[in-house]
Amino acid sequence: METASPRRIVHRRVTGLIGVLGALLALMLAAAGPASAHATLDSTDPQQNSVVATAPQTVTLTFSEEVSLSGDSVRVLDPAGKAVDAGNPAHADGKGNTARVSLDAGLANGTYTVAWRAVSADSHPVGGAFTFSIGAPSDTSVSTSALQGAKADGLVAALYGTGRTVAYAAFALLVGAAAFALVCWPGGTARRSLQRLLMTGWTALLVSTVAVLMLRGPYERGSGVGQAFDLSLVRATLDERIGTALAARLLLLAASGVFLSLLVGQLGQPVRSAATAQGEPEDAEEAELRELERRAAERPQRETRLGLGVAGLVLAVALSATWVGADHASVGIQVWLALPLGMLHLIAMALWLGGLAALLVALREGVGAEVVDRFSKIAFGCVAVLVATGLYQSWRGLGSWSALNGTEYGRLLLVKTGCVLVMLGVAWISRTWLARLRSAPAEAAEVEKAELPEPVAVAAAGEDPARQAQLERQRAARESAGRERGLTPTRAGLRRSVLVEALVAVAVLVVTTMLTNSPPGRVAGEIKAAGATAPAGGAAGAAPQTEPGRTVELKLPYDTKGRTPNAKGTATVTLNPARTGPNEVKLALDGVDGKPVEVPEIQLAFTLPDRDLGPLPVALTPEGPGRWSGTTQLPLAGTWVVSAQIRSSDIDQTTPTQQFRIG
Repeated sequence: METASPRRIVHRRVTGLIGVLGALLALMLAAAGPASAHATLDSTDPQQNSVVATAPQTVTLTFSEEVSLSGDSVRVLDPAGKAVDAGNPAHADGKGNTARVSLDAGLANGTYTVAWRAVSADSHPVGGAFTFSIGAPSDTSVSTSALQGAKADGLVAALYGTGRTVAYAAFALLVGAAAFALVCWPGGTARRSLQRLLMTGWTALLVSTVAVLMLRGPYERGSGVGQAFDLSLVRATLDERIGTALAARLLLLAASGVFLSLLVGQLGQPVRSAATAQGEPEDAEEAELRELERRAAERPQRETRLGLGVAGLVLAVALSATWVGADHASVGIQVWLALPLGMLHLIAMALWLGGLAALLVALREGVGAEVVDRFSKIAFGCVAVLVATGLYQSWRGLGSWSALNGTEYGRLLLVKTGCVLVMLGVAWISRTWLARLRSAPAEAAEVEKAELPEPVAVAAAGEDPARQAQLERQRAARESAGRERGLTPTRAGLRRSVLVEALVAVAVLVVTTMLTNSPPGRVAGEIKAAGATAPAGGAAGAAPQTEPGRTVELKLPYDTKGRTPNAKGTATVTLNPARTGPNEVKLALDGVDGKPVEVPEIQLAFTLPDRDLGPLPVALTPEGPGRWSGTTQLPLAGTWVVSAQIRSSDIDQTTPTQQFRIG
């Protein structure tokens, strides 16, 4: 019976690993279908701002995409601020894009406020409020705590954000170090320092993934950290898209453990080469024969590296899909393009930042300039990919230039861009040190470890502690002698610049985590910013004061930066009687010439930032070219913000805002 060779066994294992990873990746990509960017409230029953003759038995909300719900996702409050809902909302008729909650019986006439909070398909919490009236509208008073009872616990939010940051860093370390070993430094897999780096990345990614999975439930529901061990919350998380992605990541980590064992076990073996006689001259025929023997001896390792490279690539793509498939790229416009570009962006980041950590280890081990030069070329390609994919993601997430400094997403994007520019500057310094290293052949060669004699005595248990400390220092000296012996000023400068580059990379990962956890700011971000600063629409200064019973007219200049005639003009919002309770709303849209203009889409909403109320959308009815009307309920006095989302073409859009005061 013929026994399979070790080489064939390795090839079978690699082929099987690639097949498993490919199947997992296909399943994950199939689950990430197109959806709209962040869940928006499409319709309600009773309708918002409506007046119904009899008290309804339930309140039903319909969203633009599937949402996940908690026990207090939908709250219904009477005019006195008392909860009149039964709690524990559920999906209506099993439809994932709905939420339905039952109401108490015998509700009195008056205006009721519905406050809702859910988690959209891209894993971000969304919320809002609207009103409806029974019999006739009335004044209402709603407390902030009742509206925002599902805020995330401070400790849970901090731990959840830390877990996400560690996961990003561990992914970069795992993928970058493995790629560095495969492409730049195959012999490094035999070094304990690189092995420890690979295991650190794998372990950190495993622990952080489990932590995020357990903290997701308390994070969504606003409960304490003690609820992280509630298995019912864990099961509910696994039913969500992000839970599926986290579970898939754990399966992929199991596969990556097999990959790492093959990587270290195969590449860490010395290459068998034919022995050459020392001091004997070789003619051309013998030299050619020696070269053929050398290539034949290296062929198994080349094939192993190729197989491991393909398996590693599939694994990296699949792991990146566990982030991209449950984040901003999985919803919104052009999902078919955003998903692959998002994965490409994440992998390029990992190759660059994780490779920096591996390069630090390699430089400490005394690698030659050839290894550093290989990584420098890879890093240059990664930077080019990051710039191209980053520009697309920025355009897709921002939508307009004004969102750069008008939203939290835009400001974080600017901070990340600044950090990346600093990294590029330090990388340029590193390339300068590399050029100096290449120009000195004696320094460019790999530094071999110095052979030091073993200590003549070994401390036995119970001996003098001073003697034991002395022997430990000798061992440490032996381990570091080789790398310290070749630490020339040029190598020291290169190590310092790479270390600085790696430290800045940590800041990039932190900002990236904050960026992915922040919704791409358009309407909600601009309204929130307008609550604390001057109106984004143009005119600075205090909000206009109004008196109860008086009409107020608000001018909102807009510019979508498009080239169509309707891309620039003024939106005029008129409120009557401009006081708490029901108000009639008129909206007029005029171009720069003062004539009415038509637009493909326009949305109007009111928000009270100080009380975390809103946005309260207005159902607009067309009344001719550039003219609309509707009604809205402004239940509380205070400084309100009106926002008009105006889209002049398929891609040109802006959201001017204006403040005004009621009461």
